[in-house]
Amino acid sequence: MLCDGSWYTKRADISLRDGTGERSLQITAAGGKWHENGKGNETLSGCVDIDLEWSPSTNTIPVRRLRLAVGQRSGVVTAAWVRFPDLTLQPLRQEYEHTSEGRFRYTSRGGTFVAEIAVDDEGLVLDYEGFWQRVAETHAG
Repeated sequence: MLCDGSWYTKRADISLRDGTGERSLQITAAGGKWHENGKGNETLSGCVDIDLEWSPSTNTIPVRRLRLAVGQRSGVVTAAWVRFPDLTLQPLRQEYEHTSEGRFRYTSRGGTFVAEIAVDDEGLVLDYEGFWQRVAETHAG
C-alpha cells in the first residue's frame, strides 16, 4: 500500500494464495481516476481511500488523513473496497466520528454496519470492536 504525504491512496498491490490458487490485484489512483490491473474502473470514481475487507489496518489511512477533532464527524467518504477472497472492487460509503481521545465510530453501508475503533497516538488501529485486536509482541528473555 502506498499513500502520498497527505494520506491519499496512490497504489496497492494485493496477492492471495488459497486452496483454489493464486490471485493478484494491482490498484492505482491518480487524479481521481482508479485503475484495476491497468484498466480504468469508472465505478470507483469519487473514491478517496482503499479498504481491505479483512483488515482494519486500512482504517488508519482516513484516520490520519481526516485529522478529526474529538466530537467531529467526517461526513461521507467513499473507499475502494477490496472484497476477499475474490479480490473484487466496489465503492463503499463510510463515515468516521472521533468520539473520544483515541476512539472512533466507523459506519458503512448507510449506517447498517457500525464498529468502534481504538487507535494509538500514530492512528494505528489497536482494536476493531469484536473483530480484530492488535497484540503486543513479547520477547522471551
